[in-house]
Parts: sequence; structure tokens; C-alpha cells
Amino acid sequence: MSIHFSLKLFRFLFIIFVLTAFAQAVAFAQTRPAIGFHRNTPQVVALKNARVVVAPGRVLPRACVVVRDGRVTAVGEKVSVPPDAVVRELKGKSVYPGFIDLFTNYGISGQKGEADDRSAGHWNPAVRAQVRAAALFRPDKEQAESFRKNGFTAVAAFPEKGIFRGSGCLVLLADTTADRLVLAEDVAQAVSFSKGPGFPRSGVEGYPNSLIVHIALIRQSFLDARWYSQAWEAYSRSQAGQQAPERNLALDALAPYAQGKNPVLFVESSTERDLFRAEKLKQEFGLAAWAVGTGYEYHRLDGLKSTPLKLIVPLNFPPAPDVSSAAKERDISLGQLKHWDMAAENPARLRSAGVDFALTAAKLSKTDSFLKNLRLAVRRGLSPDEALACLTTTPAKWLGLSNILGTIETGRLANFVITDGDLFDRETEVVETWVAGIPYEITELPLVDVCGSWELEMLSQGASIPASLKIEGKPGKLKAEIVSAGKKIKVQKIVLEKRIMALVFPGDSLQKPGIVRLSGTVQEKSTRGRITWPDGETAGWHARLISAEGEKPDTAAEKQEKVAAEFPVVYPEGAFGRKELPAQPEYLLVKGAMIWTCGPEGIIENADLLVSRGRITSVGENLKAPEGALVIQAAGKHVTPGLIDAHSHIAIDGGVNENSHAITSEVRIEDVIDPDDINIYRQLAGGITSALTIHGSANPIGGQASLIKMRWGAPAGDMLFRGTRPVIKFALGENVTQAYRPSPARYPATRMGVEQFFRDWFAAARDYRHARERYDQEKKKNPGLVPPRKDLRLEALLDVLDGKMTVHCHSYRQDEILTMLRTAEEI
Repeated sequence: MSIHFSLKLFRFLFIIFVLTAFAQAVAFAQTRPAIGFHRNTPQVVALKNARVVVAPGRVLPRACVVVRDGRVTAVGEKVSVPPDAVVRELKGKSVYPGFIDLFTNYGISGQKGEADDRSAGHWNPAVRAQVRAAALFRPDKEQAESFRKNGFTAVAAFPEKGIFRGSGCLVLLADTTADRLVLAEDVAQAVSFSKGPGFPRSGVEGYPNSLIVHIALIRQSFLDARWYSQAWEAYSRSQAGQQAPERNLALDALAPYAQGKNPVLFVESSTERDLFRAEKLKQEFGLAAWAVGTGYEYHRLDGLKSTPLKLIVPLNFPPAPDVSSAAKERDISLGQLKHWDMAAENPARLRSAGVDFALTAAKLSKTDSFLKNLRLAVRRGLSPDEALACLTTTPAKWLGLSNILGTIETGRLANFVITDGDLFDRETEVVETWVAGIPYEITELPLVDVCGSWELEMLSQGASIPASLKIEGKPGKLKAEIVSAGKKIKVQKIVLEKRIMALVFPGDSLQKPGIVRLSGTVQEKSTRGRITWPDGETAGWHARLISAEGEKPDTAAEKQEKVAAEFPVVYPEGAFGRKELPAQPEYLLVKGAMIWTCGPEGIIENADLLVSRGRITSVGENLKAPEGALVIQAAGKHVTPGLIDAHSHIAIDGGVNENSHAITSEVRIEDVIDPDDINIYRQLAGGITSALTIHGSANPIGGQASLIKMRWGAPAGDMLFRGTRPVIKFALGENVTQAYRPSPARYPATRMGVEQFFRDWFAAARDYRHARERYDQEKKKNPGLVPPRKDLRLEALLDVLDGKMTVHCHSYRQDEILTMLRTAEEI
């Protein structure tokens, strides 16, 4: 039997050995019956003489790790090898804790899910909170292998469509049956600002089809989940004389997340602004919240560092834009160029800002590029320990599973990454990834190290040709040079497989014109074999190792690497952004201007204007500047009040209209303010300082408006006027009747229907108020009374009825205005 065949047999037997260990370790006390004999042989492996990174910042230079039945039973520099252990020599290798990815669709993609049966589900098919990844999960061997190549040993898998997508599960990345892989169920509820594929996009069934209404539906669903729990709790105490609440599997499943008991994971954020929307929902409902980032978090670091959101950040760095004359896409923006320059620094900037985050392979076109991008992030400022923590101890802590994951310590699952060097060096290869004690070979390594200086002797026609041989590099990327009689010969090709080494080089310098081929078997410090000369002669050769040399680091590329972005981040990021917001002096004095007061005093010539902390305190002549005031000499200039746009659609993300339902009074423009809209900058240039941003006119009853300040570069929250009278958008005319459609898809389709639509919904609001009043009167007498549900649509209409909210009505004709006024008086 050859040595090569024996090694393969050994590896095969070793894999069978640990597979049995995995079955016992992960599926302890399983219900699956044994077929044939029971197997209870202890499975023990000892990994000796490795550099072991126990946890980020804790390194044992030369240690032993003992694995028994898929778990670590000992780790340290003075660990005794158990007598029943299979010993693996790992000298020169490093062992790291296995990576954890908190956001994937591994084993879920393409699964339909139980939410397709909506007999007791939510009225909106995009609310699928009852879907459970643990019930859908099916291992995917090819996808698991791709994750393992990049060091991942466990991932959280989530359903991939819907607004409320369902709960995720944590699974191991081993090649076995699903029942042995699921470590934790219902780890978080996935919530998205996008429905994803497979849902209607138009008509009544298309609700919601704009960002503003996605957020409104999320808010209503959290309220409904809380109500659902309270309603059934009350009904269970007193069923007599009252109707049972509806059965809704989605609301039932959502309850623990709405109550903050389990985390909510906001996914599919399209911009960093969505992260602030997630934070706002977190604060409103007291959620335990995580969020998948975008890779653009550096755009708004100041805002993110003050939020308690736990971020899962992708390493989706863009390729260099093609700016050549032959480029297919000629329109490369400044923003694209700057993001290419800055993206790799995003993790380091987040860490510097004190943001708590983990890393994910999500949003990469190929998982295989994860390690490459991770190493680039380290070269661009993220420390190796921080990078490792983001993939090990941080996700384990968030999951509440630090007792079994994230480190190489006694009692933890044997989830390892074995490398042939420092994990964060660009040339380091992942050799093996272990999942609960099962080793998966990633890079096939030779059994010997041939790097170093060798004394070489080649034979030809009975004569000896002495030479020296120097080999550098690493397996798969070896380089060699032969020196004979003072002449250097570059080896064209060198291959090492197991213990077999082959070299190809030109023989001209040896007076042997043509190609020389040399092959042989490598022992510990010597090698010998056969040489084939260009003329066909074959003879022997042998070599003796003089000195072993480690791999020389490739520093040339490192020196060429740019270590920082060329340009600073501005706010907003892009054209006309600022490095920082303008200084705001405590006092501002404008002197010698013509002031248009727009009040009783009319126009005052050669006057002064004093501002204190953003408010006008004095207007007149010869005002004295307070100490430290900023003084502007304005002779020959005019000062007027800032212009106000009373009907604007700027600075709104995700669309101003929702043309599915005819009423959307539940939505709020404040939820979708876009502080990066270039129109803010342009309107400031035209003298507009504030605007009423309103819903579109697709619906008879639209959404709630927001009055904003044109603060270019400020976050969305700082642009809102607080304490103003609420305004809601109503509309008349052909838009709301969808007259442009050959056959309108919803009611109302006529102007007569619009009037009746208003009456119907205001009547519903009054009924809603009466139901709440009856409940408040009777609940003390009957604690088991089912509470009425809080309805955001009707709450807004009650504010209109009570005179707390003003109607901003968009009309086209005089008769429409008169009809609206008459209807308002009657209601």
C-alpha cells in the first residue's frame, strides 16, 4: 500500500470517527432510534502545539485543545493528552473561535412557509410574524460549504419575504440532518421596510406600497399584537355575554416581540436613514431591537453613536468604479467615488464612535469575498481583536449563548477555524473549519514543509552536478531558485502534493538546453527522486535540508495600500455637504439693513436686528452688540422673514402617495423625512426657510403633514417643528376617483362617492369613540371585558372631529371646495 493511499485512508477514518462524535454531541438523548448496534464509544481528539486564540485578545502561543464528543473539555499550554485521544499535530497553525453570522437566509431561501395558509393569519399577507425559520429550515450543503470556507460555523437564518417576516433560528453549518443542527429557535423577529418579492404592488391588495405606509402598518401591528394579548387574557376571565376576539396567528406570534421580551431585527434597510426609523420605533414601543446595516453608516455617525441599536454591519465594499473612456456607465457620481474610497473604513469608524456592532456576510454577491473584505477592513483601521469580537463574542452575547459559542473554552462547542498563519494576513489560508467537533477540510495541505535552503546534487551520465536549492512561499504559492557554478536558475514551476515535490526549470545554464523535470519524495530533512534531462536521459537526485526558513511576508502590496480615505465625510454626504454644521453663536447682530418686518412697523431703513439663541429679541436702530456676538454689516442689504412653503412634497423618502387604500390617515410624514434631499439646499438658496411637507393627493383622506425647518446637513429629527398644530391632507377631484384608470380599482370612483366616503369614515370614528367610552365606563365593573383595539386611522380622524387637527384640502374646482365646506359643517 502506497504512503499516499495510507494518508487518504487515515483521513477518511478520522472523518468517520468525528462524525459519530457529532451525532452524539449535538443530538444527545435524541428520539431517532438506533439502527443496528448502539454506538457509545467516546470520541476524543487532541490538537497539539497550536497557537490558540481563546477569545479576542487572549492568545496561547503553544497550546493543546482537547475535544470530546463535540465539546471542548480542556485547553491550555500544560494540558495532558487523554490516553484515548486521536492526536493532531498543529505546529505552525493557528486556531480561532468559529464565526457567527446573525443575518442569513441559509436553509430558508425558496421555502414557502406556513404563512401561505392564511385561514387564521393576518389580513395583510405581508404580515407573516407566525412564520418560523426552525420549521422551514433545510440544510444546504453547497451554501454551508461556502460559509465554512470563510470561517463561519453557525448562522442565524431568517425567512426572506414580508414586512413582518417571521422568527429566525440559529443553526450549525454541519452536513447532517436538520434536527441535529438547530441550536436555538425564535432568536428574533425579522421586520422590514420593504415587502420583498411575491406580493401585489398595485390595487387595494397592494397596501402598503410606499415607505410611509410600511411604517404605519408596522406601528399598527405592534399595537395590535399588544391588544391581542390583552383581549384574549380578558376574554379568558369572562367569556359570558361578549364576543370572542379574532384568532390571528401573526399577532399571537408577534406578542413577545411587541412587549420587548424577544429582540426584533430590522432588515433590508436601503439607507442609513432607515436605521434611525428603526430606532424611533424601538423607542416608541420599548422594543429590544437589532438592525442590519447598509455599509453607509459613516454618513451619520454622530446620530448612530447616540442610539442603543445593535447593528449587524455588512462588508459589502464596492469595486472601483470604471471611469475610463470605454466605461459602459459614464455617469459616475461624486457619491459613488467617495463611497468606494470610504466603505472599507466604515467598521473602524463605527468602532471609534463607540457603536456596538457585529459583522455579517449579508449583501455580498458572493460569500467567498467575506474574508478578503474583513482583512481590508482591518487594514483600514479596525483592530484584529475588534474584528474577531464582532464575529464571535459579540454575536454569542447578543444571542445569550456565550456559554457554548464565541470562545475556545471548556464546555463550549468545538467550533474552530484553523489557519496556516495570522487570520487577518491577506495570504493566510483557512485550513479547516470545525463545526461541533467535525473537521471540514478547506485547503488541502502537504504533509511536509519544504521552505528553506537545500544542498542539491543531480546526476547525469554518472557525473554529479552540485547545486543549492532555495524554496520560499507557502503551499500553492511556492517559489524556488537553483544556484549551480555561480549561475542562478529560476524554477519555472514547483508543485508539492502531500510528500511528492516536482520542479520544472531550464537546463541551459547546466549546458543542458531545454526543460529539466525533477520529482521526488520529501522526508523530514531530505528528499530524493528521479530527474529527466532535456535529451531524455533519466537519473537520480537527492537534497539535504541545510536550514528551514519561514515564509517571507509579502509587504510590497501592504506598502502600496492606501490606509485612509482621501476626502473627509461631509453632512449630508455628497455634493454641497459640510464637514460640520455651522457654528451657532449665542448672539447675532445684523446692522444697517433695510428690514421688512411684515408687521405694523412696515419697512425700516438702516435698522439693526438682534438674535439671541435662534430667536429675534430686538429690531431697531443703533442696537448694541452683546459680548461675543457675531456681527454682520448689512448696509445696502434687505432682511425679510424667511419664506414658508405651505404645500410641499420635498424631503420625503419612499414616495408621497399611497394609491392602494383610499384612506391613509394613519401615516405621518415625520416618519420619512429625508434630510439629504438636495432640494433643501436649493430651496434655502431661494429664501425658503420652512415648509409644510404633505402627503400626495391620491386619496380622499391622506396622511399627516409635517412642518420642517430647512436645516441642510442636520438629522431628520432636528428638522421638525415641535408643538405645531397637526395638519392632515384631504383631496378632491380626479386623482382620488382615479379617473385616469379605465376601470378604477377601488371605491370611491365618483365625486358623489368621495363625499359619502368622508361621511362614512367620520361616522366610523364616532362609533370608535363611543366604543372606547363604553369600555372605560364598564371595565371597572367587569375586569374581564375585552378592550377595544387602538386604531391609528380612526385616532387621527377623532383629532379632526375634535378640532385638534387641521384639514389641508387639495381641490381643483370651486364646486368641490363648496362641497367640502358643506360636508365639514354637517360633520
